[in-house]
Amino acid sequence: MKDYGALQKLERLAERVEEKVRLLEEENTALKNQLLIYQKQLSDQGAALEDFKNQIKISKIVRNIPVENKASAELKGRIDDYIKEIDKIITYLSD
Repeated sequence: MKDYGALQKLERLAERVEEKVRLLEEENTALKNQLLIYQKQLSDQGAALEDFKNQIKISKIVRNIPVENKASAELKGRIDDYIKEIDKIITYLSD
């Protein structure tokens, strides 16, 4: 009879181990999914940072255009308008 009790005890222990493994596998899957989400967010933020860097570079170029005559002022204004349109498009595509 002792063997039967020991066998039942081992079976209960095995069931608990199986349940723990199942829970750990579920947690692992959830963590992997969360990692993928974070990696996507990081990638998106990296792309946004590059966009901002490019925007800053373009803004510096525009600011450094000498405004000597009406044509230069008009060109600077048009470039500023293009930058604003590009910003709107980036914002629209980001949403």
